[in-house]
Parts: sequence; C-alpha cells; structure tokens
Amino acid sequence: MDTRKVVLLVGALFVAAITAFFARTLITGSAAPQATAMVGAPAPVDGPKVLVAIRALPVGTIIDPTAVKFQPWPKELVEGAYFQEGAGFDMKNVVGTVVRNAITAGQPITQGALVKPGDRGFLAAALGPGMRAVTVPVSAQTSVAGFIFPGDRVDLLLSQSVTGGGDGPPLKTAETILRNLRVLATDQRTADEKDEKGNTVVHTFSTVTLETTPKIAEQIAVAESAGTLSLSLRSIADNQAEFEQAIAAGAVKAPANGDPKAERALMLQVASQPQAGDSSVTVGADVSRFQRRTVPGKSSDAPQQGAQVAGGNFPGGAPVLGPVVRVARGNTVTDVPVGGKH
Repeated sequence: MDTRKVVLLVGALFVAAITAFFARTLITGSAAPQATAMVGAPAPVDGPKVLVAIRALPVGTIIDPTAVKFQPWPKELVEGAYFQEGAGFDMKNVVGTVVRNAITAGQPITQGALVKPGDRGFLAAALGPGMRAVTVPVSAQTSVAGFIFPGDRVDLLLSQSVTGGGDGPPLKTAETILRNLRVLATDQRTADEKDEKGNTVVHTFSTVTLETTPKIAEQIAVAESAGTLSLSLRSIADNQAEFEQAIAAGAVKAPANGDPKAERALMLQVASQPQAGDSSVTVGADVSRFQRRTVPGKSSDAPQQGAQVAGGNFPGGAPVLGPVVRVARGNTVTDVPVGGKH
C-alpha cells in the first residue's frame, strides 16, 4: 500500500471520529425541557389587622407579648369580637389575661376567650385541670429580689432550725422540697408591668400565688409552719433535662414510633407538672465547719454513768459531761465517755 492511500485512510478515520463525537454530544445534550410551575406572589389580604395566636394557647395560658401578633384578615370574615389594630386598642388590655377557651395557632383571639384580672373566675381559669392555687409569704431576700414574674417556674426551699433534745446549738438545714411550680401571681399582679419605654418594671412583693396539686398544697401548708420558705427561679433548659431523667427513670414512656410531635407534647406535659419528693438537703456543716451535721442528742444520765464507769467526777464534784460510746461485751453494756479529763 502506497503512502497516498495510507494518508487518505487516516484522514477518513479522523473525520469519522469527529462526526461521531459531535453526533453523540448533540443527542445527549438536548435533554427534554422541564416544566416548571411559576410561583406567583400571594394576593394581598384586603382587610384590617386582627390579633391572632402565634402558637397554640391551651386553657389557663397567661397571655404575654410573645404569644400574639397582628395579622391581616379578610374584611368579610372579621367579627365584632376580634381585637383590631388601631381604633384605641391597647396591648396592655390583653397582656396578663388568661385563656378561658383553647385557641389554636393562627386563630383570631376573641374577647370572650380571655378573662381579665379582677374578673370573676379569673384565677380559676388560670388553673389547669385538677390543680389548686396556693399563696405563700415571701420577702425580697427569699423571692430573687423581685425578679420572678407570673408564668415563671420556681422551686420551693424550706429553711429551718432543728433544736432536737440536747443542749447544743440547733441544726441549720435548707432543703428543696418542691420543684417546677408555676407562678400565677405576685401579690395581686398577674402580668409584667412595663414603663413608658417598654422596659419591665421590677417590684418587690410579699406574697406569691403558685399552681400546685392538692397534695402539694397540703405540703406547703405544713412547710409554712415548719420554717422559712424561699423561691428559686428555674431555667427554661431544665425542662428538657428533667424530661430525659423522667424517661430514664421509667416515669414516662417515649413514643414508640419516635414521632417528634408526640414527643414534644409529652415533654410539655411533663414540664408543666409540679414535682414533690426526692428533695435535696443541705445542713450547716456543709457550708461551715462551725455548724452541726446532726440534731443535738437528748440529755440523759448516760454521761454521769459514763463518769462513774470511768472513775468518778471532776475535782469539786462536777460530773463528766460529754459524748459517750456504748460498748457491749457479751451481756455487759457500759458507757465510755469520749474525750474530756477523768
């Protein structure tokens, strides 16, 4: 085969390769056009702005500014019982009221669905089913300097001095007796007060009304006569931690299907329940080496008996007093004084 034929053959193969490449690119590159739906802007609502719920508001919810907002509403659907923006409306008339009938998220709030402070049945509407309202006395030192507001959740602490039956100093104790109690009112205020700039006004108060179960109400009545009550403000993050502890302890069961909505509803249910029992206790010796750890023992003749066993009395006839150790040897029991001269 001569050189001319070889050159023509190579050229033909090259042209064929280029043609095949462009044909393949043309076939694969021309994809079928995608049908896209044109999303148009929503039509503006022709109507006034009415007050609606931002989230679901169950019965007993105390309204605060984070629970409601104004939203345009079709004018043909506006009812006379709705709260409309303007027209002399003041948000102060809504904040602090209590939901009488359950309101779903996005639903307009009607005047009949709320109970105002001072109205008949206001406090009863603020209580959950089966709950009770209990008022406890507090001071500025025992109420977080007034930085507790209606709707907050607190723990209740009991401080007392236990004298026992001995002659020593009393035992100083403090213990958390109740947890996760909802504050319904401070004195007679059921909502935050704002100044002209919108800042929360802090007031000191002498009483706090708490939401409790009937059993916890009895425990608070006993605690008032036993010592001094103090409030400890809870963090919002404690709800999640205690929910996980309740699941670990078997007190509640997590949804089997792992439904996030069901789990959140269960968490809210646990977070809204006051808790009693499993109290934490601190005694004087835990904070100072000069305080007691136990209750003073009863006075008895045991120290004098111990003095007789140990060899008598001090010079001048004073008996040896102080702690003793009771030692049993077979059927013989003797009291041996600990420390002191003899």
